[in-house]
Amino acid sequence: MTHWLQHLPILPVLAPMLTGALLLLSSDSRHGPRIALSLFAVVLQLAVAVGLLAVADGWLAAPWAGPIGIYALGDWPAPFGIVLVIDRLAAVMLTLTATLGLAALIYSIARWEKAGVHYLPLFQFLLMGLNGIFLTGDLFNLFVFFEVMLAASYGLVLHGSGGPRVRAGLHYIVVNLFASLFFLVAAALMYGLTGTLNLAELPLRVAALDAGDRQLFHVAAAILGVVFLVKAGAWPLNFWLPAAYGNAVPPAGAIFSILTKVGVYALLRVGVLLQESGVAPAPFGGTWLFYCGLVTMTVGTLGVLSAQKLDRLAAFLVIVSSGTLLTAFGFTGTLLTGPAIYYLISSVLGGGAFFMLIEMAERNRKQGADLLAISFEAFGMEARHDTEHPDETAGVAIPAAMAFLGLAFVACVLLLTGLPPLSGFVGKFALLGASLDSLPEAPLLHVGLFIAAVLLSGMAGLIALSRLGIRVFWDMERQPPHLQWLEAGPVAALLLVCLWMALAPEPAMAYCRAASQSLYDASAYIRTVIPVPPEVGTP
Repeated sequence: MTHWLQHLPILPVLAPMLTGALLLLSSDSRHGPRIALSLFAVVLQLAVAVGLLAVADGWLAAPWAGPIGIYALGDWPAPFGIVLVIDRLAAVMLTLTATLGLAALIYSIARWEKAGVHYLPLFQFLLMGLNGIFLTGDLFNLFVFFEVMLAASYGLVLHGSGGPRVRAGLHYIVVNLFASLFFLVAAALMYGLTGTLNLAELPLRVAALDAGDRQLFHVAAAILGVVFLVKAGAWPLNFWLPAAYGNAVPPAGAIFSILTKVGVYALLRVGVLLQESGVAPAPFGGTWLFYCGLVTMTVGTLGVLSAQKLDRLAAFLVIVSSGTLLTAFGFTGTLLTGPAIYYLISSVLGGGAFFMLIEMAERNRKQGADLLAISFEAFGMEARHDTEHPDETAGVAIPAAMAFLGLAFVACVLLLTGLPPLSGFVGKFALLGASLDSLPEAPLLHVGLFIAAVLLSGMAGLIALSRLGIRVFWDMERQPPHLQWLEAGPVAALLLVCLWMALAPEPAMAYCRAASQSLYDASAYIRTVIPVPPEVGTP
């Protein structure tokens, strides 16, 4: 009898795809059933992701031989058929996506899914694209799932109303459309040179190229790397990100906090496999990725210090986290990869909680209050407050709303700046320790620059968050906002997950290190996906 667990890898793609299609076919008047169906689909994805996490780590008996699972669609083996590949890194990314997606969906039920049309199906298709990216085993389907994700994100970034949102959304769409075009060009060049787009077979074919074709392959890989850097929000290709993320509705901004990590994941996955062939062109190999990440961290830090609105500050913090990951993955050796995966999880959960918290914290504040505060500070004037026309929000006020918002804001500040006792501190401390342990293999200059950048970016975040937090929470004449449990609950849940990661870091850090070891065992990945005949041998 076929083991039922072997079909788990297809469910993270199938469930949101079918749910999104059903939501498009259903009437908007059936609000209750649509919400129930959406929640069921995301809870199912979370359960499946946790199951795959347990299987990949050996907690459950694996239905496949070895630590890496292969799901061949239509029972066609690679490289001729489409395969989904599940390992520890893919499983943890699926779990992270489902966790963040469930929190954002519950938050949006309060009122945000009513701000425009087709929010629920777009949300499901976004999850489908994300899950497919983490599971796919070939470059063409990576492009397909990228497009599914981006097409859904185009609708979500424009969800709602307002001129700034439309302008930022159009910039986001144009940049990503050009990136998609370059992705297709790079994939076509690679296929023309190697005759395959399977990620496991690609290193085998690249190793057999002659010198001339290998140079052309370098060009194609460089184009592909630029595409991934656009997705990762790397400088100078991230000019679109602060406005797009900052102006998106809060639940969309929360789920967008993982989109930049998709580019980082693709760079890491493809780069490790290309290194197996002996060809690691920029930005996949050498020190190029390290310095790109370092500059991204620097620009993000300057943006954090210059931001005068919390939503724009949150977007720059996303850039800082992407720069930190790119710098860590660009290090000599692999010691930083495990802590970097842990930091990725923490930064995504913290960023998602912060995007949702910002909107709740700024309710009932006068429009343009931050700009007015800057003007009053510059001219030494006393600010006047308008409390006659507060921004009323539907919903039952939770007890001690301002106390909850203040505590949640402090938790986000500690989490995003890397201060104890939350998981952001554990992740950054592990990164700094691993960078010191990489000596003398890693250059001393790299270690020093990385430590300085991490510490300075955390200090800048603390200064900027404290400055803006004082303006928001020390507004004594402001009326307490009305918050629904559907809004406060997801933020609290994400912060509690980060607290658990900090109080019991050993299991999470051990899993992340095991995921790093599995990732860099590229030969095992290739042997599992592509059964190589004995006479051909392995590279």
